[in-house]
Amino acid sequence: MYSLSQKKIWVAGHRGMVGSALVRRLQSEDCTIVTAAREELDLTRQDQVEAFVRAHKPDALILAAAKVGGILANNALPADFLYENLIIEANIFQAAHRYDVNKILFLGSSCIYPKFAQQPIQEDSLLSGSLEPTNEWYAIAKIAGIKLAEAYRRQHGRDYISAMPTNLYGPGDNFDLQSSHVLPALIRKAHQAKLARSDEVTIWGTGTPRREFLHVDDCADALIFLLKNYSDVQHVNVGSGEDIEIIELMRLVCRVTEFHGAITHDLSKPDGTPRKLMSNATLANMGWKPRISLEEGIRSVYEWYLETENSRR
Repeated sequence: MYSLSQKKIWVAGHRGMVGSALVRRLQSEDCTIVTAAREELDLTRQDQVEAFVRAHKPDALILAAAKVGGILANNALPADFLYENLIIEANIFQAAHRYDVNKILFLGSSCIYPKFAQQPIQEDSLLSGSLEPTNEWYAIAKIAGIKLAEAYRRQHGRDYISAMPTNLYGPGDNFDLQSSHVLPALIRKAHQAKLARSDEVTIWGTGTPRREFLHVDDCADALIFLLKNYSDVQHVNVGSGEDIEIIELMRLVCRVTEFHGAITHDLSKPDGTPRKLMSNATLANMGWKPRISLEEGIRSVYEWYLETENSRR
């Protein structure tokens, strides 16, 4: 077991949804949390990253920093998604190794797996088939991060591990319809349709793809569990073990937001991967399981969204 007691833990990407959840979770541990805002540290600059690690000397770090977005953003900005994520990963791994940070937890994404991987997706499905074209740039960068952790472990004996969270949602999520993931987009669409007293709300595609979701606070708890209890070359899936059709998810969102109109389909928009359910057997066998149900989580996120919107007025 890796004790966090009296350790200095750098959360890279602490202002993001996952990073902020990790900071909340680490506050209950006997450790010092290290963070750096973008204004003081540009993770795409190797010299700045090395200077930061040299100055702060963290005992461990969690790499939650990344350029993220939904299908639309991935399609529109492939070079940005590939370059920025690759350079952030490379800079942090190399600086950590150079200044003797022996523990890293790298966060990937479920999009690393092949588009038609057998369901539920096992960790060893990685690189066994072609990726989903709409987000392959981000996926390739995340696969490179996994391989960086593996390479530093193999060549230098570093205790660098990787975790692959499923689709996450929670406070701090991105609700911009041009760049958000599916769940916050559906919440915002339903809320706006309710405010406009519309008779309908539109979702992309057929609504038949199935997706798995995990509340970000559950994810943060799982990641700290792995940081303490896991040390091996194989990356570990972090998910709920359950999935839901997008159309059923929209119905759930409509119930939570109290929008009572019809759900229509924009069939000119892509469905994406038909199904993406990850096996959570590795984590479950280690003794961890999520606590927050999907409906409970959506209700809490909708409340957070309303409070945030009201505070901006």
